[in-house]
Amino acid sequence: MSDADRTELAACAMRLLAAFPAASNDAELMSAAFAVQLERRLVAPIQVVAGTLTVEGQPVFDDRQGHVWVMIGPYIADISIFRIAYSRFGPAALSRHVDLTFGPNKGLYVDPWHKSHRRGLGYEPRYVLSEEEVTRLMGGAYQLIESGLPKRAQDSLPAI
Repeated sequence: MSDADRTELAACAMRLLAAFPAASNDAELMSAAFAVQLERRLVAPIQVVAGTLTVEGQPVFDDRQGHVWVMIGPYIADISIFRIAYSRFGPAALSRHVDLTFGPNKGLYVDPWHKSHRRGLGYEPRYVLSEEEVTRLMGGAYQLIESGLPKRAQDSLPAI
């Protein structure tokens, strides 16, 4: 990945993390929005991938729960992992691992896919989302950003 691509990647991530409500930890929505932004700016192939995330070989998001991230050629670009880990909704094993390995206040994890195990992380892809799925998720991301409320908070609001 070129320095120019790294700079653009970081700028896209910063803009998106600033736009998403702070308490939001919707990996699917964030990854779809991130991929759409990256497709407009990078030449490398961009794919949104769903699968299992492991920490030290133990699944923290498996096939039932799933995790979603972006692949930029051979690179993992996970815009939601830190937000999930730092939130009260994050699995304890992930939160502990992120705290000990990366520390606080991180926003984007980028690493070659085949080297993510060096950081104790495993990304096991199950499928690549279609363009239609990414478009649908992008619509959900837009609504979440516009509302300013985390999806989970919206779900727990009483009906009036």
